[in-house]
Amino acid sequence: MREKIAIQGIEGSFHHQVAREYFGQEVLVDECRSFREVADSLLANRASGAVMAIENSTAGTILPNYALIDEHNLQITGEHYIPIYMNLMVLPGQKITDIKKVCSHPMALLQCQTFFKDYPKMQLIEDTDTAEVAKRIRQQNLKKVAAVASKAVASIYGLEILQEGIQTMKSNSTRFLVLSSKDTTPVSGANKASLKLVLENKRGSLVSILNIMRDFDLDMTKIQSVPVIDVPWKYAFFIDVLFNEEEEFQKVLEVLTGLTEELKVLGIYKNGLS
Repeated sequence: MREKIAIQGIEGSFHHQVAREYFGQEVLVDECRSFREVADSLLANRASGAVMAIENSTAGTILPNYALIDEHNLQITGEHYIPIYMNLMVLPGQKITDIKKVCSHPMALLQCQTFFKDYPKMQLIEDTDTAEVAKRIRQQNLKKVAAVASKAVASIYGLEILQEGIQTMKSNSTRFLVLSSKDTTPVSGANKASLKLVLENKRGSLVSILNIMRDFDLDMTKIQSVPVIDVPWKYAFFIDVLFNEEEEFQKVLEVLTGLTEELKVLGIYKNGLS
């Protein structure tokens, strides 16, 4: 029996693309309208795994997704990177000057800000999913409305691409996390870990943590501060590190445990860029 993977969006979405590349072209998906629904799908056992965007090279980090992973104790079991090419698409037969509204996921619109500065009369409307908008345009025969999505979406829903590659940064890419709601078997060949740290509110506490990571020869690839909701002006730090030997990494965790108010391992997995 094929496993089912929860994704944000529908067939043709970037999450669907990642699920197929990571789990295989014939993967079954549970299509969710929001990232919170993705987490709910895992917790309700509708899906055995999930893919969730966490950051884009142009638009930055999707902070609420860190909160979802932490709040529901989801496990990071892998990661996957894909290049993102945004395209402006409409029902066939229209010109770019006909377009009054452009609908897409907010991250997609954010990645195309420079392009839309040249079209100030276009109203940009945030929506749930890139592919969902394209599907709606086709089903409801919406004219003067454009979607921003991948070429695959245009092909699936029979839309015409008016402008290719409208993303601001032509080397634009997005990092996706692969998630599980249950404890999983250790990943063979793991060399990357995601951690959550809450530190004592005293000067130099973060520097001390970073120095320890340096002394143990860890390569920190990301650090992201997120407010601790119930404690004003207190922050949690989400940190990604690369390591060479997992045994040595476990020693680091032992040292860090004594220097933090909270230390949580969100996942130990393979570096998606290696």
